[in-house]
Amino acid sequence: MAGQPGAAGGGGGVVVVVASAAGAGAATVVLAAAVLVLVAAVAAGRLAAEGAGWSPPAHAAVSASTAVAAANRCADRAPARAAWAQVRMLHGGAYGGPVRATPACVWRTTPALVIALDERFGLPLDAYVNGSQVWLLDNGPGGMTLEWRLHPVAGFVRPPASATEDLFPGTALALARGEAPATSLEHLWDGLEAFPAYDDETEPALLQTAAVEALGIAPDATGLVDHRAVGDEWERRAGAVSIVAALLDQLAP
Repeated sequence: MAGQPGAAGGGGGVVVVVASAAGAGAATVVLAAAVLVLVAAVAAGRLAAEGAGWSPPAHAAVSASTAVAAANRCADRAPARAAWAQVRMLHGGAYGGPVRATPACVWRTTPALVIALDERFGLPLDAYVNGSQVWLLDNGPGGMTLEWRLHPVAGFVRPPASATEDLFPGTALALARGEAPATSLEHLWDGLEAFPAYDDETEPALLQTAAVEALGIAPDATGLVDHRAVGDEWERRAGAVSIVAALLDQLAP
């Protein structure tokens, strides 16, 4: 099976050409392409009509970041809610392959957040040398497994007095006691992210409801994120970038 996006048509429209696909899968390929174009066109049209200042891209294939942004900006509009499942799998375009738009909730780090993580979730399942703390828990929508990841600050350096596995419990214990931790939070973690651990399908609104019930704290932002773009930038800059800031930029209204 092979397919390439066609060139943009005149007059600012969006045109996609799907190459022929062999066998019984051809109809599925055509339908998937048609749905993606329709969803992007509807989202773009409604945003423009409502004065959101967003217009369709001039190129033919809708990029992952464009479609994610369109979906997030339409999240509170009823006509867009039915589009979540179709938008979840996006044409890769310049990213070099399929890109998953992942539903996610994001919290900025606060002492209350760290204490809640410790009290409700206990010790992290994994603690990484780059500062990340990870829990895998079956507390998502319908018992879905969620990954809860406490993201390190940009350019994180582990405090020399703390072992990797002791960093979170030691900090959480100090905060729960009302004491100052050995290393302040602004030098440790930027924020928390929760998302389906195994690419299970769900809507951002359902994810947020389950996350609030599990953690007891409402997220600062919820929507669809492009993990590949964030990860590529983090690797390109050797960790000298805030993952949480990048996620919040994607989720900004």
